[in-house]
Amino acid sequence: MAPMADIPVLITVDMPEALLDRLRAVSPRIQIDLLPTGDPSDFTEEQLGETEVLYTQKALPEPEQVPNLRWIQFHWSGIDAFVDHSLLRSDVKVTTLSGAAVPHMAEFALTMMMALSHHLPAMMEDQKEKSWADNRFTRFRPLELRDSTVGIVGYGSIGREIARLCQSFGAQVLATKRNLRVLEDGGYVRKGMGDPQADIPERLYPPQALPSMASECDFLILTVPLTPETRGMVNAKVFKSMKNTAFLIDVSRGGVVDQGALVEALNEGEIAGVALDVYPVEPLPETSPLWEMSNVILSPHVAGTSGKYLARAADLFAENLRRYIADEPLLNRYDPRLGY
Repeated sequence: MAPMADIPVLITVDMPEALLDRLRAVSPRIQIDLLPTGDPSDFTEEQLGETEVLYTQKALPEPEQVPNLRWIQFHWSGIDAFVDHSLLRSDVKVTTLSGAAVPHMAEFALTMMMALSHHLPAMMEDQKEKSWADNRFTRFRPLELRDSTVGIVGYGSIGREIARLCQSFGAQVLATKRNLRVLEDGGYVRKGMGDPQADIPERLYPPQALPSMASECDFLILTVPLTPETRGMVNAKVFKSMKNTAFLIDVSRGGVVDQGALVEALNEGEIAGVALDVYPVEPLPETSPLWEMSNVILSPHVAGTSGKYLARAADLFAENLRRYIADEPLLNRYDPRLGY
């Protein structure tokens, strides 16, 4: 029997040798070429001509440059910025790292929930003034997570881990899910995390029922991808349906929230506060009124940042390499019909 052919893998993300060895350990057929770059013009013709698997953050060649390319593994879960690239409209398989950022993104969401509900922004303002408010026991009275209702918009891997953590705090969980006929999490799930069978939510809603769900919630957390269907889905109608004591936390993608409607809702007191990690324009323009609002926490798109992310990414990529060689379904396949 003839030996199986090598699989040339081009990696454009800087990985330490220990993680590269983890990938090589999947099969002796894997031949890794490491070229850390975000610029596709850095590729040589020889590299492009040989590459069968491309692991990349954003460097994408044109289809005619990569005649042997069969699969692209993105370094991120959100690839909305690349959906119009010709490679994503070709026959090349495309996968994301959905699930790799779950632990720290879920923790980030919980951090923002606690910071808002315990009035941390106002406390920090008083700290700057070196002052204790006379009405501090009412001014800083928290909205406890226990016995609260948390609504999760988008019940994917991140949403399911947030649900698990919220349940451990004694909160009731509601969630929206695009396809209510398939409850199982078919993506990448780390052992002991998430909610694989969607058992935690008291109720699941279709996306069209978001205003109805939002009216029940003390916290509304956004974890959906950005698609034509989700763009601007959190709009004035949703804000008007929310309790004026409720908080919004957005760790999804810039564009899911209607920023104009959000500013109006905050000005009118329709919601109690918001924590944003993503924005339609990044960085958030200096002219945005959100910068000056006392009940707003603005973070610079860092919810997905962790010192452990690269190792988790390598774990997921290694599993997909194993599946690729075994001709098994790859995890986190991009579906152009859905936009994620």
